[in-house]
Amino acid sequence: MAKLAAAFGSSHSVMLTCELEDWLTRFRESDRRMPFFDHEGNKHSFDEMMARAKPDLAAKLVTPEAITRAFKATQAAMDRLKGEIAQAKLDAVIVLGDDQYELFHDQHMPAIGIYYGETISNAAQTPVPPEDWYKRAQMRRKETGAPVAYPCHKKLALHLIEGLTEREFDVSAMSALPEGQHEGHAYSFMHYRYLKGAAPVVPMIPVFLNTYNPPNPPTPRRCVNLGKALKELVKAYPEDIRVGLIASGGLSHFVTDEELDRAVIEAIRRKDLEALARLDPRRLKAGSSEIRNWIAVAAAATDLDLTWVEYVPVYRTPALTGIGLGFARWS
Repeated sequence: MAKLAAAFGSSHSVMLTCELEDWLTRFRESDRRMPFFDHEGNKHSFDEMMARAKPDLAAKLVTPEAITRAFKATQAAMDRLKGEIAQAKLDAVIVLGDDQYELFHDQHMPAIGIYYGETISNAAQTPVPPEDWYKRAQMRRKETGAPVAYPCHKKLALHLIEGLTEREFDVSAMSALPEGQHEGHAYSFMHYRYLKGAAPVVPMIPVFLNTYNPPNPPTPRRCVNLGKALKELVKAYPEDIRVGLIASGGLSHFVTDEELDRAVIEAIRRKDLEALARLDPRRLKAGSSEIRNWIAVAAAATDLDLTWVEYVPVYRTPALTGIGLGFARWS
């Protein structure tokens, strides 16, 4: 039988492929186009966020020194996580991520999807104007030169699809990508930063959760139940392989919500699935919605312990916009 050997969590924010100079100066302009939500799920503009922010807090948190410390901490955390994943010696890894109009659109937006092709490709980088720093950072999740087809674990993916269907989850199953399409950023970042370079590359099973887009994001409780089912199905898989899980995305953004992030991490540490299930979906808007991926992985990994967490709250503008960057290992 298969063994759920390890689990991991990692933010996949574009900040993680940006340069320090981008962190220090350039998000002050780009954040003006981001959606911001309060604790009740109400949408606000950047100017409204500026009006709500406490100037004394911004003066303390949004400094070159604080931002530089956060940048260095995240680089070190990613280096450590790459090593942790390699040390787990996995035969397959299930990555739970979201799709932001990369493969799916409003015409068809599954709440849960699983890819079961033999391989999945990451796109090649394309030229970017020198002044477009944001797109250049996004491009760093992709391949230099030609697209790369990464291995997937088709048999385990089919086992998960069939088992979840038996458990009354409505799963969209994908055997291949349409011509010209490639894996989305939630998966390409995992290949780019953590899996690429290993020999051989660990086969992936991409699992899609519609965290972002109404009207059908899974509730936190549904994510808990999904994680429990994944745990059962991995254990029931007949081959003797080591399987890992990765939660891709999060934590809070585009408003840094330390209260939310720390409560989620503490509930994960305690294995308090009921606390995770009771999270208010109004708190899980925009990028914070990706916390759903962490909830599902936490529910699957209850036989493991959260042995390492690096949490880096980043405040990148005087409006206190930013992100809670998280990295974790269960073992």
